[in-house]
Amino acid sequence: MTERTRAHVFVSGTVQGVYYRATTRDTARDAGVDGWVKNLEDGRVEAVFEGPEEAVESMVEWCHEGSPAADVSDVQAEFEAPEGEDGFEIRY
Repeated sequence: MTERTRAHVFVSGTVQGVYYRATTRDTARDAGVDGWVKNLEDGRVEAVFEGPEEAVESMVEWCHEGSPAADVSDVQAEFEAPEGEDGFEIRY
């Protein structure tokens, strides 16, 4: 069993209305990462990725690019203890 980790991420830039959440969900599921993603009122996107350390780190790196129409200006990630996320969903 690979060591699980959790990353709590905030993404700034043009990341709403550009399929950022849907692309994040699909990419995370393909990577075998659990968690969630949602839009924030201030225009940022918040996400939690939980799973094998290497897969979670690759998702954090992926956030710097995001969906094809996104224009990411900043990604802040904090690594935390896993909380047992199961599956990946878009939250509203």
